Amino acid sequence: MERNDRDRPDGGTAAPARKPAAPRLPPRPSPFDPTRLNRFIAQAGICSRRDADQLILRGEITVNGEVVTELGRKIVPRTDKVEFKGKVLESKKFIYILLNKPKNTITTTEDPEGRQTVLEAIHKATRERVFPVGRLDRNTTGLLLLTNDGELTEKMTHPSYKVKKVYYARLNKDMLPEDMQKLVKGVELEDGLAQVDKIDYVDGGKPNEIGLEIHIGRNRIVRRMMEHIGYEVTALDRVSIGHLTKKNLPRGHWRILSEQEVAFLKMM
Repeated sequence: MERNDRDRPDGGTAAPARKPAAPRLPPRPSPFDPTRLNRFIAQAGICSRRDADQLILRGEITVNGEVVTELGRKIVPRTDKVEFKGKVLESKKFIYILLNKPKNTITTTEDPEGRQTVLEAIHKATRERVFPVGRLDRNTTGLLLLTNDGELTEKMTHPSYKVKKVYYARLNKDMLPEDMQKLVKGVELEDGLAQVDKIDYVDGGKPNEIGLEIHIGRNRIVRRMMEHIGYEVTALDRVSIGHLTKKNLPRGHWRILSEQEVAFLKMM
């Protein structure tokens, strides 16, 4: 796997990667255009579109004062009044923040032990309430997306969408080629089969430095796969999420995604 020193935990520089062509942005929707009710609920930031369907089926959503249980119902955001538990819903302004997570930072909205959280790391980015997409454990560094877009969060975290994530890992000992093949074939963990999509030594690195690509997002999945075959991960850094990379984003810094980058995420 080609080495990129910028993506290593110990820093460095690297040649910039070739950027993919920007997608053609869709026209901005009008508040007078009809939209599906479940989509509107998701855009209000309550839940994903799939969970919105369940709210509708359970009769927990009203439109203009009437309970709606019909899936596929369309509403006009500007003129129809949608309520959930007595609260009027409004489409939120979505925000998408990319953080290069530092070490010793908790991927949660709050920590009872008072440790720094990823929300504290991006507190100057927005006043909107955002949530991390997936998790990185306390000692894992690298890219983490935070947003208030529940629909995109579901898409990014569900394994069926196969959103690829690339990691740099440093191990406590040299990795054997036959152990790489074990990870490609898959290892049986306590919560099911886990496998990598691609794995190789870091180009120009030591035999205990590897790069791996996965699309599953279970808790501590890389560390647990390595432990299963007899290795300890001494450093782990997420290099990329889909097309998003750490280029020009130093450790501990964040930035707002562009419209083109969000469009790429939604097209995956």
